[in-house]
Amino acid sequence: MDASIIIAVIANEPEKQRLVHMTKGAELIAPASVHWEIGNAFSAMMKRGRVTIEQTLEAIENYHQIPIRYLDIDLGESLVIAKEYGMYAYDAYILRCALKYQSALFTLDRRLAEAALEMNIDVVEV
Repeated sequence: MDASIIIAVIANEPEKQRLVHMTKGAELIAPASVHWEIGNAFSAMMKRGRVTIEQTLEAIENYHQIPIRYLDIDLGESLVIAKEYGMYAYDAYILRCALKYQSALFTLDRRLAEAALEMNIDVVEV
């Protein structure tokens, strides 16, 4: 899973309940980088005045309750993907994780989903 799914859940976005339902009983994996993406996303939301520090800390507390197994991903292999698909490394880490662990991709990011399909990675429809 990528950060878009996690953020939608912990930020109480409209699709939260559906996403929680879809992940019930699933083994959730992500590259370790997702942890830092969550922090970056919330710092950006605070900077733009979309959330307060109190809301952010509550969201992070909820985030820590999600049973995600964080995995190491090869940087070089990920950068090859980033170059080939013209994307940022963070997105390439997600795709490399799905490839390495033969896992479907769970994302709200349409562009990332399209790249995954080109790479023959199954995408969970949201």
